[in-house]
Amino acid sequence: MAGFEPVSLEGKRVLVVGAARTGVAAARFCSARGARVTVSEIRPEPELGEVAGELIRLRVALECGGHRWQTFVDQDLILPSPGVPAELPELQAARAAGVPIWSEVELAARFLRGRWVGVTGSNGKTTTSVLLGHMLSVARISTQVGGNIGVPLISLVETSSERSVTVCELSSFQLELTEKLRPDIGVLLNLTPDHLDRHPSFDVYIAAKMKIFSNQRPSDAAIVNADDAATSRTLGQIPSTLYRFSRAQPVAAGTFLDSGKIFFRRGNEVTPLLEQAEIPLRGSHNLENVLAAACAARLVGASPESVREGVRTFAGVEHRLEFVAEVNGVQFFNDSKATNVDSTLKAIEAFAGGLILILGGKDKGSDYSVLRDALQQRARHVLLIGQAAEKIARQIEGAVPASHAETLDRAVQLGFEMARPGDVLLLAPACASFDQFENYEHRGRVFKHEVRKIASARGGLAG
Repeated sequence: MAGFEPVSLEGKRVLVVGAARTGVAAARFCSARGARVTVSEIRPEPELGEVAGELIRLRVALECGGHRWQTFVDQDLILPSPGVPAELPELQAARAAGVPIWSEVELAARFLRGRWVGVTGSNGKTTTSVLLGHMLSVARISTQVGGNIGVPLISLVETSSERSVTVCELSSFQLELTEKLRPDIGVLLNLTPDHLDRHPSFDVYIAAKMKIFSNQRPSDAAIVNADDAATSRTLGQIPSTLYRFSRAQPVAAGTFLDSGKIFFRRGNEVTPLLEQAEIPLRGSHNLENVLAAACAARLVGASPESVREGVRTFAGVEHRLEFVAEVNGVQFFNDSKATNVDSTLKAIEAFAGGLILILGGKDKGSDYSVLRDALQQRARHVLLIGQAAEKIARQIEGAVPASHAETLDRAVQLGFEMARPGDVLLLAPACASFDQFENYEHRGRVFKHEVRKIASARGGLAG
């Protein structure tokens, strides 16, 4: 596979920072390969529950209740979890002491067998990754999907083989701490300001995303959005063979939309794949996701028929413009994964109008005024929740009526009370979830629970 460079962990001192899902998977992996593993976690041990017991059974040293500077500098390798800032003072001290600091995907990629596809971008990563995996499965290509999608890449090493394809969603947090990571196919969907509460600037964020291509060779492939201005400016940094996707124009190599049909071009060969009308997903952004996934699938070896059937039978991804229910002519959609302004803008634009929109959560340094025009054109009312409510209210003032609902359950109830038949109540918060929820999945589940309570009481149709 591309970038295959295994390392010996036998007897090495490995520090895993953070005892969430990725951290536990990394600790398990390293311990099984003979490393002397320590897990550093800021939470006290009682809050870890069963995780603490599992780590102890793995003979992993557990340091809870805060990070210890000496522990960080006395290691052969440090693996921070994605939620741990790369500029954590203890990590800076370790870096100054010459300790290698890798994300879990950097380590996993050195052991992974077979070919693999890395998918990144500000929005659409999960839908594209899952859709690509579905296309390849339809093509009867042995495929597994993981990464930032919820299954750590390191957990997929054992199930990979020389004949398998692994599709990996990659976040900027994972990519920023990579050194030699080299996917056979790298996909960059788009670039919009995101995570500016953690990355000091948009340029730094872009640089982290571009690391998906930095170690590729001409024999590898890069798939890039031809319609995204920020992405197009990065093309000179790509050392591999370039493929592009576009819904606006034909491309020299890649996938494009023309007269309502999607085509794949490689060399002098142009192959029709499917009709745009066959795509079951809402929104122009999902058309772009389909184009990107189709390009990757063809490069992996899926037939045009498999690509078409994969798109036609794709049920979508939970928490991504997910239909939840229809009650008294009011439709409810869950887009809890819309954690930044651009993804919320695309969610709004997926509907013709009559929107009652739930916005808010933990601010990530975003500019919500970008939403004003779309709200004026398509929304009737905005319901604000969470820590960012006051900031959002100031920045969209005058564009659309807005109310402070404070909590998600209250917002759902208020939204239904003010909705008219034909309206859409949409959760697309434009914010992180960590002020009131464990993650965006938890937020989406709470939304669906509240909607289904209304549907059950009013005899609505649940999705």
